[in-house]
Amino acid sequence: MSSANFSSHFLTIAEVAAAMRVSKMTVYRLVKSHAIAAVRVGRSFRVPEEAVNDYIRRATEPATPAQGDDKKDGRTDAQKDDKTTD
Repeated sequence: MSSANFSSHFLTIAEVAAAMRVSKMTVYRLVKSHAIAAVRVGRSFRVPEEAVNDYIRRATEPATPAQGDDKKDGRTDAQKDDKTTD
């Protein structure tokens, strides 16, 4: 039998919700959309503490605009190309 190193601390959905100051439903939605990794244990989920830290880190990073993403007037590229909206 191999000995795996499980040093990760797991949190319940309620603990994640309390830590993030959001509802449990919000955490369930994040898990369902794969924004936060979780492990199914029986009928409940457990969330690795590092997964929560990673999500918060990603969510608080400043967004970097994509190349050519110049939407100063609020219109999409398709709207700019459509001559009927001008």
